[in-house]
Amino acid sequence: MPKFPIALTIAGNDPTGGAGILADSKTFHARGVYGMAAVTSLTAQNTMGVQDVFNVPAEFLEKQLHSIFSDELPHAMKSGMIATVDMMEIVAQTVKNHDIPYVIDPVMIATSGDALIEEAAINFLRDTLIPTAISVTPNIHEAEKIADKKIESTEDVRSVANIFLKELGVQSVIIKGGHLEGDAVDYLFTRDATMELSTPRIETSNTHGTGCTFSAAITAELAKGKSLEESFSVAKKYISSAIEHNPGIGKGNGPVNHFSYKGE
Repeated sequence: MPKFPIALTIAGNDPTGGAGILADSKTFHARGVYGMAAVTSLTAQNTMGVQDVFNVPAEFLEKQLHSIFSDELPHAMKSGMIATVDMMEIVAQTVKNHDIPYVIDPVMIATSGDALIEEAAINFLRDTLIPTAISVTPNIHEAEKIADKKIESTEDVRSVANIFLKELGVQSVIIKGGHLEGDAVDYLFTRDATMELSTPRIETSNTHGTGCTFSAAITAELAKGKSLEESFSVAKKYISSAIEHNPGIGKGNGPVNHFSYKGE
């Protein structure tokens, strides 16, 4: 385990703090990890929706990443909202240059339903960026979009996972089943095994930033030197607690509670 684990997030900024780099940073802090962040986009958004987006110039994202990696090497990294192909190319090169665990949260659509990524960037994500990751953490809608296949059952989840593993070449995929009926079941598929974690469904609309938070929790545990399976297990407990004890902030889909989980 690193003396002081460091995790990096590459993502957009939500000024209300429920998603993006602020949610990631809170999660890193809650899990005892030093957080770093490179900003890809500035958004004007709140719990009711996204009002506007300003994408950082790709060359400035490159400068941010150079500043980070020329000074201190993170022990794990994740990406969230990467809106353009130019920015994805820079992230892909960064991953290639540094041998650290990389988790992709393929942010495409906000909880409010607003699009956050260019269509051309989805193709680059699928073909070039995803194969570089230790794991990808799509929700059902994101997995459907990337795999171009409808998911309505557990069998569909397994079929889509095979597309990620065998056709797209990712090392593992974690498909979040929160949008299916029944209990909240999340699935970890590797090339050798499958792991399912289930918790009772929490009836709430306060789920803003859950994808960011969940993937950040996984990244934090990887930065500590834990296995992917261990990281997945802790992240599941962490996000379940965060949703259950949400603070009820905002007029729309509120954020989760990043500091509620008191487990290991």
